[in-house]
Amino acid sequence: MSADLSQLFGHFMIAIILLFIIGAYCILASFNMVRILIGLEILIKAATLLIILAGYICGRTALAQTIVITLIVIEIVVMVVASGVTLWAFRNNESIDPRKLSELKG
Repeated sequence: MSADLSQLFGHFMIAIILLFIIGAYCILASFNMVRILIGLEILIKAATLLIILAGYICGRTALAQTIVITLIVIEIVVMVVASGVTLWAFRNNESIDPRKLSELKG
């Protein structure tokens, strides 16, 4: 690994780790479903950046790009479904606090 590639790897790894920490904190420390969705989005962006970095370092950028495009499509489907569940929870409970979802009947 050359010096430039090593430095690039270090910068990207710092960014990936920071994104992962921020996303995990949003998911674990929040009692708001919208913030949880934003945290999930940030975690997926960290995984996307990691895949791109791994593809660049291994010299398989085409494979990394196809995996990332597939991940983006899956991410959009997950976000649409999760947003629908959040909207449904807000309409039924008038709150987006996930702790109140345990009081549902049915």
